[in-house]
Amino acid sequence: MNEFNNEQKNAILDEILLKRRTHRRFREEIPPDNLIGEIILAGLHAPFAAAAVGNEKEYFRRFFVLRNNSETMTLVKPLAFGEVLRKSAELDHDSEKSEQLRIQATGFMNRLAMIKKMGFVPGIGTAPFFIVIAEKKGFPPVEQESLAHCLENMWLKATSLGLGFQLVSITAQMADNEEFCRILGLLPGKWGFMGCAIGYPGEKLPNSIRPSVNDVTTWMR
Repeated sequence: MNEFNNEQKNAILDEILLKRRTHRRFREEIPPDNLIGEIILAGLHAPFAAAAVGNEKEYFRRFFVLRNNSETMTLVKPLAFGEVLRKSAELDHDSEKSEQLRIQATGFMNRLAMIKKMGFVPGIGTAPFFIVIAEKKGFPPVEQESLAHCLENMWLKATSLGLGFQLVSITAQMADNEEFCRILGLLPGKWGFMGCAIGYPGEKLPNSIRPSVNDVTTWMR
């Protein structure tokens, strides 16, 4: 194994951070299973809410790898799209009664409307792999925070391996979907979910652009 000094490791990490982008187009070429395993291992090393789930005997994090065009993917695709329809109808109804909700949820509602028009959920069936990550719920309820750490590790690892990565946020809305949970073999409502799509990028994206540190940082005295 090559040994890198701190300066070299820092430069490599900076490059990966800058190249981490959301990919929405994927090639049909299927990445090897061992690369997916490496990405999952990176997720396993992410921080978690030990105080919330530390006394659980069963391990608190699970990964489910769905291949495109598989039997399981065929079952999951309409369930995910159905969740989009359900959530959209629910928000349309609730926003009619609350102007504040309508203002706050406009962006999300527009996103759901776009998915409805497309007729499918981007990331589910549009990449070689759709991965569902499940985090055991505990107290306090911080499973989504733990999942965020997990997904970030996986995202950076995928970037380092030259793979494209897309968050599939509708997965979080599936935690109470009985049929979806049955497919995964988990009890509804007991786990928090998040998902991602992984494959070889269909296009080359520029490095991410952010404001300078000085523009967004206040050094307190």
